[in-house]
Amino acid sequence: MAKPLPFYERTTIKRPTQRALDIAIFILLISLLAYRVLLMYNHGFSYLQTIAFLCEFWFSFVWFLAIITRWNPVDYKTYPQRLLKREMEFPAVDIFVTTADPVLEPPIITVNTVLSLMALDYPANKLGCYISDDGCSALTLFALNEALKFAKIWIPFCKRYDVQVRAPFMYFSTPPHLHSSTQFLNDWETLKVEYEKLEGKIKEAEENRNGWNEEIGIDLAAFSNINTKHHPTIIKTLWENKEVSDELPHLIYISREKSLKHHHHYKAGAMNVLTRVSGVLTNAPYILNVDCDMFVNNPQVVLHAMCVFLNSKDDLKDIGYVQTPQCFYDGLKDDPFGNQLVVVFEYFGRGIMGLQGPFYGGTGCFHRRKVLYAQFPHHTAYFLNGKASEQELIKTFGYSKTFTKSATYAFKDDQNTSGYPPKGLFNTNNLDAANHVAGCGYEISTTWGSKIGWIYGSTSEDVLTGLVIQTRGWRSIFLALNPPAFLGCAPSQLVASLNQQKRWATGFLQVLFNKHCPIFGTLFGKLQWRQCAAYLWMLTWGLRSIPELSYALLPAYCLITNSSFFPTMKERAIFIPIFLFIIYNFQQLLQYKETGQSLRAWWNNQKMGRVNTICAWLFGVRNVVLNFLGGKETVFEVTKKETCCEVNLGHFTFDESPMFVPGTTIMLLQFIALFMSFIRLERPRSAVLEVVCSIWLLLCFWPFLKGIFMFGKGRYGLSFSTIYKSVALALLFVLLCQTTTMN
Repeated sequence: MAKPLPFYERTTIKRPTQRALDIAIFILLISLLAYRVLLMYNHGFSYLQTIAFLCEFWFSFVWFLAIITRWNPVDYKTYPQRLLKREMEFPAVDIFVTTADPVLEPPIITVNTVLSLMALDYPANKLGCYISDDGCSALTLFALNEALKFAKIWIPFCKRYDVQVRAPFMYFSTPPHLHSSTQFLNDWETLKVEYEKLEGKIKEAEENRNGWNEEIGIDLAAFSNINTKHHPTIIKTLWENKEVSDELPHLIYISREKSLKHHHHYKAGAMNVLTRVSGVLTNAPYILNVDCDMFVNNPQVVLHAMCVFLNSKDDLKDIGYVQTPQCFYDGLKDDPFGNQLVVVFEYFGRGIMGLQGPFYGGTGCFHRRKVLYAQFPHHTAYFLNGKASEQELIKTFGYSKTFTKSATYAFKDDQNTSGYPPKGLFNTNNLDAANHVAGCGYEISTTWGSKIGWIYGSTSEDVLTGLVIQTRGWRSIFLALNPPAFLGCAPSQLVASLNQQKRWATGFLQVLFNKHCPIFGTLFGKLQWRQCAAYLWMLTWGLRSIPELSYALLPAYCLITNSSFFPTMKERAIFIPIFLFIIYNFQQLLQYKETGQSLRAWWNNQKMGRVNTICAWLFGVRNVVLNFLGGKETVFEVTKKETCCEVNLGHFTFDESPMFVPGTTIMLLQFIALFMSFIRLERPRSAVLEVVCSIWLLLCFWPFLKGIFMFGKGRYGLSFSTIYKSVALALLFVLLCQTTTMN
């Protein structure tokens, strides 16, 4: 009998040019370090050369990590048609959608995501869609209830006409095909009108919340006089599938209990509540989680993920989760804020695919439930033998007997199709258990957040959770589908983009400096050393702000004091930084060309690379330092999600955030330094490279200069507080430089 074809295949990507450029840059970096050492050996100790050496040593270390990370890029191709040919019952999948603020995350965005998920090409009786509303908003529940009515006509329409884009707002943004049948055009027009009615109802509800009445079809009494930071659990079963494959999937709304006396752990806490509530209601062996703004763009994405999980017994024992890349539907032309991460996903993402697997990205990820329950690969798992005492189960999973029973059932290998209990999911006992496990005090004296579920201790709970999973020995797989599996909403304003970068940098450093550090995972766990290097490359983003800020100050210092830290025109070593600058930027340009991006996109990303590092990442370091010193606790900041009509043209806009002070100061210093260098009467030293470096930095921070000239013209100008602080810091630096020269 012929061996069945695999459900997925792995192929190696050959990139010899990129490898050669990586090695060339690394050799030049080492050569520059050698130049610094020889210079100090021959001419004695120098603070200027020492600072330059330390910064360049850090750049070399980061580049070494980058080479390790992207050295072996691979790709995975899945074959769902082969899976469909097999006579098998598909496993159940629980889908988690998280939203936290109805203002920053408008309900219409969540509604479109939920509608696209409910319309997946997968048996509806195998799907359970859970929406976590950490904002405890009656508006969100109302919007979901109205969306359910629309779903009853939208989902059959999608299945009948094989619609590929199943988020209504995106689907109806383009007209139907001119050569479509009359029946399709009539149905399309009818659905479009119904969707516009849905949008109108939600918009009207947003504008007139107090005008709701009992005719809306859902009980909102639980939300009356509610305090969003202190309230009981609210669970609403909006729709229950009665084991019918072509009906709608389960739809459950959850707002977990909140108390001012308990830490709710932000998104990680919400995900753990969803895990427990789904465990006592549907207990599907697989979990898909998406952010509220990440709608389904490829309706067969679940089948693609199952191609990986169901390929062979080895994969069942080895692969912990399947991650899809984050792609965006509303990306501004030429990526003005550098937040679309196309090159990062293509080169670093595919490189990590060739190691132990991609990091968990927080959205668009399929998990095995038993992996989240701390099972180790190859059956060296907790409670697998069924001999754990009741006390051990309570200490691990909590006091709910219903949940502990479902959790132990999740470890069984023969439950690949449905969870526990298989029938009568939404009876009174199970709903009571769901309310119990959603309580804010349920996790006390358990291992939730420390060993099982989403791990606490970082605002980047996704990366931390994935790191813990891979430290146990699990692999992961990156599915870059065509068309992309999910499309999300990228920040379209500078402030939102920088806040997101600051949150990432803060969270990454929290992971780096806690007990789950990848170095410990390699020494004492099963994290591969190259995977450890990949984690270090990303987790050290925040730390890069310190050497980069120091390096940005060096050319300004040299021009002000008429000194030099680069090789002079008389030295042959001057070709080292020149070639380094040329080859590095050539490689970057080549990467942007290979990924189909423009020259302007390359420049925007180079510019924002400096802005993110010196502004956002620096404040990420500040947050972590204050937290370690016992200062204010780090707060999870929700990124504002914008509807299409709110997307601007990519202009730089500012507010009074102190994040803009470092960038403005660096820009002013370069301007002052260049001015002082050009008006100097005596013959300047050979500081050609310092001049080039200052001009480069001035160009990178040019929008900040424009922000000064736009002062007083609303959000397009820098605030007065930012300007006077930056001017004071720049003048203080110049004064210190002059004092150093005199001494």
